[in-house]
Amino acid sequence: MLQTFQIRHLSLKTRRIPPNLFGLSSFRCSFTRNAEKLEYDDAPDPPYVDLPKPRVCESSRKPYPTPMKVLIQRAKEERVARKAQPCRMVEYPPDNGLLVPDLVHVAQSVYLAWKMLHFGISRLLKAVPIQRCRFCFEVHIGHVGHEIRTCTGEKSGFRSATHIWRKGRVQDVVFFPKCYHLYDRVVKPRVGHDERHDIPRIPAILELCIQAGVDLEKYPSKRRTKPVYNIEGRIVDFESVKEMNEVKTGVSTKISDNFVKSDFGIELEGTSKSSLEKFSNTLDQQYEVDTEVRQLSIQTLDSWLEMVSGAKKIMEKYMVQTCGYCPEVQVGPKGHKVRMCRASKHQSRNGLHAWQEATIDDLVGPNYVWHGRDLKAPPLDNKLKRYYGKVPAVVELCVQAGAPIPDQYRSMMRLDVVCPDSDEVDLVA
Repeated sequence: MLQTFQIRHLSLKTRRIPPNLFGLSSFRCSFTRNAEKLEYDDAPDPPYVDLPKPRVCESSRKPYPTPMKVLIQRAKEERVARKAQPCRMVEYPPDNGLLVPDLVHVAQSVYLAWKMLHFGISRLLKAVPIQRCRFCFEVHIGHVGHEIRTCTGEKSGFRSATHIWRKGRVQDVVFFPKCYHLYDRVVKPRVGHDERHDIPRIPAILELCIQAGVDLEKYPSKRRTKPVYNIEGRIVDFESVKEMNEVKTGVSTKISDNFVKSDFGIELEGTSKSSLEKFSNTLDQQYEVDTEVRQLSIQTLDSWLEMVSGAKKIMEKYMVQTCGYCPEVQVGPKGHKVRMCRASKHQSRNGLHAWQEATIDDLVGPNYVWHGRDLKAPPLDNKLKRYYGKVPAVVELCVQAGAPIPDQYRSMMRLDVVCPDSDEVDLVA
């Protein structure tokens, strides 16, 4: 009996398991990778990424990135530390009002990548067409829209959930939600309901870069040279009191200007505020000469990957809040108090948002689209939708323009799946 079990166990190890065509089980995919490792030790093992799954119900709350038990434990530890030491100086940035020195360069690169991404998408849309549904947010890259019945817009039941396509724009490729700009993210981290018309709203990715170290004249931000104090749960800034005393005595100091030039002694490799603005202004002049579409698509895809990876690093230190029921985002330690939520259960909250920790998809809406193998091929068939892959619209646009497919999106595109013909669907198991 023991010998029979050992033989069966060895046969399972050496048996080649067919690839998971439908993405139904992550266990089978991991077991397949282990089997391939046993047969091909030198072959690389790319990370498996399944297709993005939408929320089961729009009225349900978004999942918490950090488990609720961990959040409760952190709140208890903060309460105990506050009782033990009512008055203390906040030590670690950016909670103490100072910048994180290691993330200043990252914020500069994310800002430039964001500018380059906008420019590249606007140029690529002249070579690769994009389709947008008139009644929902579905987007398709190609000359003709797909025939997959996934429309959830107005009167979609009368159209059997088929899409009505029109020409798309740059805003349809990637979604950058807006948030309120905070002049002081530490002492005044919240925007009141009565201040909603006085404070400008800018893209959240831009606000994240500004709080992390990017200085723009149009959107000023308070820069400190000394940390703040936490007195019984309230933030007190003694540096502002010093500035008021100096103004009364007639002594003026330009702390913010010195900060822009020095950034706490960090040299930004020749990139100051003026050079950063010059770079953004010369983006339009950089490609006045006709360049190849493929080269532009590669640069645009690199900008997208650099922006996403850099934003993830910044979000590890700088907090970003999102509503649990709607796409509203606020960059800062706390969410605003503007009563503008119209999602599920907003009556019980009096229109206030249910704030929670945000993810990168909340900060930068990737807008997943169906991947087409060829732009000149017939439209995607609704019967074969389980064989098609999905990918962010920016990546699909760049790939269709000639850029190589990134390794992290290969499994999401389902390139290893052979799509049958429409008349062979019933013959496939």
